[in-house]
Amino acid sequence: MILLSLFVSESESRVSLQSEVFVWRLNEFVSLWYTFGGGTRLDVGSDTRPALKVLGPSSAELEQGKATLMCVANKGFPSDWSLSWKTSDSSGSSSIRGEESRTPGVLQNDGLYSWSSTLTLTADQWGKVGSVTCEATQGSHTPVSEILRRDQCSQS
Repeated sequence: MILLSLFVSESESRVSLQSEVFVWRLNEFVSLWYTFGGGTRLDVGSDTRPALKVLGPSSAELEQGKATLMCVANKGFPSDWSLSWKTSDSSGSSSIRGEESRTPGVLQNDGLYSWSSTLTLTADQWGKVGSVTCEATQGSHTPVSEILRRDQCSQS
C-alpha cells in the first residue's frame, strides 16, 4: 500500500502544515503544498472496507430513560466512508427514528481510518426495537453492515 497524506489548515491568518510531501519532477523537487494549496487533503492508498461493531445501550442509561447505541468503524480507507442507521420494530415491519450523530474519519498510525456514529433513542423506543443496523457506504463500493438485535443485549 502506498500512503501519501497531506493536510493543511488555515485559521486566524496562520497556516499549519502537518506534513509536507515532496515529489520528484524531472530534475527538481516540487512541494505539493504549492501544487494543491492550503486546506487540501490528498489521500492515496488501497481501498479497504472498514470492520463494524455495534454496541448496545447500558442498563444504567436505560434506567435514566435513554438508549444510546454506538457503531464503531475501524481500519477503512479512504476517509469518506459514511455511517448510517436502520432500525426496525420487533415485527420487522416499521422503522423507529432516533437522533444520529457522527464523527469524521480519524487517521490511525497504520494509515487507515476509524469513525463512529451514535443513535440515541428513548428507553421506550428501545423497548420496541427488534434490530438496529449500522451501514458503512462509500461511492460504488458494496456497503458493509452490522446488525444488533435487541434480544442479544443483556439489558434488553
